[in-house]
Amino acid sequence: MAGDLLRRRDGGHARVGFVELFFDLIFVFAITQLSHALLEHLTWLGVLQATMLLGALWWAWIDTSWITNWLDPERPLVRLMLFLLMGAGLVMSTSLPEAFGDKGLVFACAFVFIQVGRGLFTLWAVRHDDALRRNFQRICVWTVAGAVLWIAGGLMDGQTRLTLWLIAVVSEFAAPALYFWVPGLGRSHTEDWAVEGGHLAERVGLFIIICLGESVLVTGAAFAGLEWTPPVVAAFASAFVSTLAMWWIWFSKAHDAASEAIADSDDTGRMARSAYTYAPILVVAGIVVTAVGDEMSLSHPRGVIDFPMAAVLIGGPMLFLIGAQAFKYAAFGLWSPSRLTGIAALAALAFAVPVLTPLGLAMCATTVLVGVGAWETLAHHRVPTDR
Repeated sequence: MAGDLLRRRDGGHARVGFVELFFDLIFVFAITQLSHALLEHLTWLGVLQATMLLGALWWAWIDTSWITNWLDPERPLVRLMLFLLMGAGLVMSTSLPEAFGDKGLVFACAFVFIQVGRGLFTLWAVRHDDALRRNFQRICVWTVAGAVLWIAGGLMDGQTRLTLWLIAVVSEFAAPALYFWVPGLGRSHTEDWAVEGGHLAERVGLFIIICLGESVLVTGAAFAGLEWTPPVVAAFASAFVSTLAMWWIWFSKAHDAASEAIADSDDTGRMARSAYTYAPILVVAGIVVTAVGDEMSLSHPRGVIDFPMAAVLIGGPMLFLIGAQAFKYAAFGLWSPSRLTGIAALAALAFAVPVLTPLGLAMCATTVLVGVGAWETLAHHRVPTDR
């Protein structure tokens, strides 16, 4: 029976299954591919392309996490679905560096298989649940419409592909915000998106861990291939500490409090959409860009800072803190003095760029992240949402 595929809601925390963790491994490779692509094409066009590809990766992952919040991954059919998505995800990841080149159609087909295939499977799985069935009817309409844009873009090249895929990525972000409104089918309601907050919080936390782990891999690989001079060692230490600081900030007490707030909310779907669907993409982007900046500071610790390098070394940590603040506001409706101060301090570093080396700028940015983490830790005696 299809109903047997749904998770049992008993009021407790729905644990993340091993098959979900196995599924996530595909994205370790994907994020690494994305970091390398950005590093090799650090231009305005390269940044736009990397942003679009990150958006595709994010929606392939977060949409699947929502699905496994409703469907039980311990059921054989759900597991089979996840394994098929893993295969498509591996194809998507391997084609990512050439997505705007010769492998555009391969990338598009793999992404479409994930989005449309998962949606149709879930529509069948929830066919006996009226609210979820209507919700996934609308979702499938949006994914099929997006699939047309992705495939059409894969068949084209140059500016046409860029334009079609940009529209497709925007539609991925717009769909939940527009409640998957479809003419004739109406719109969904967040009250129907009942989720188990602890499970979704843990899923997003694990994805953040993946991204931080990728940052460690990139830094370690770059460091291993260099001569270990004092500036290189200092750059390595700075990169490692910045990764620790980002972990420190994200996994503060506010992270646990957010999952509890969602669980206690009268509209869990709305809170989960804001706090765990939209806000974390900025955090992920910040980690990816910071990893690129770490590799640049390792390679040229005493070089001259040009605009792309300055934008990466400052912009990565800033994107992370903006995402962390957006998460705090989405979950609690509060502005964080520590995170806002950190954002301002990073912006002020732009004025010091002319007198700093890449190593110096990287260490300053790392100091800001450590300062934000320390500020929030020292305020541990207060309610987490008040920091």
